[in-house]
Amino acid sequence: MFHEIRFPTDIALSASGGPERRTRIVTLTSGHEERNTPWAHSRRRYDAGYGVKSLDDLHNVIAFFESRRGRLHGFRWKDAADHKSCAPADTPTHTDQSLGLGDGEKTVFQLTKTYASGGHSYLRDITKPVEGSVITAINGTPATPSIDLTTGQISFASPPPSGAVLTAGFAFDIPVRFDTDRLEVNLTGFEAGEIPAIPIIEIRV
Repeated sequence: MFHEIRFPTDIALSASGGPERRTRIVTLTSGHEERNTPWAHSRRRYDAGYGVKSLDDLHNVIAFFESRRGRLHGFRWKDAADHKSCAPADTPTHTDQSLGLGDGEKTVFQLTKTYASGGHSYLRDITKPVEGSVITAINGTPATPSIDLTTGQISFASPPPSGAVLTAGFAFDIPVRFDTDRLEVNLTGFEAGEIPAIPIIEIRV
């Protein structure tokens, strides 16, 4: 089950972590390598312990952990380095990301974000947009479709015309869960500045 609630933002913003890939590498007798991956998509991991700065923060994390029953229920996470359709310091616009082209029949489109560098790109589905943040356009003209905040799907009342360019801007969260069923806290060490480990991992929803 997934709980549509965000992990305490002030703690998450000071956490460490980021995307993880899985690459299999075979070194041939010639010294050359063969590389492939079983993963089509990256998976993000974080450690929320770095964001805990006080006993009150720790108390809030424990309450959140208990309410999620440890690893049992997923929740939303804000990644300070990657939570918008644009760069973190910019404001989303209607034309930040492509949703595809209209075909005169399709009415439902998935929010996505493209990561591009050096002529290569990666397309990521966005499934947890932030309420009130999504803005869309058809051929550059603002549109007002309905938005499913639990899936990231955009639904138009009527099919966009064939060849129409659909775009969107948005803020988003990442679906995650705790990657432990146990929080081990040493209060003496914590008071002295020791940071407890609170592992978080991205999930598919």
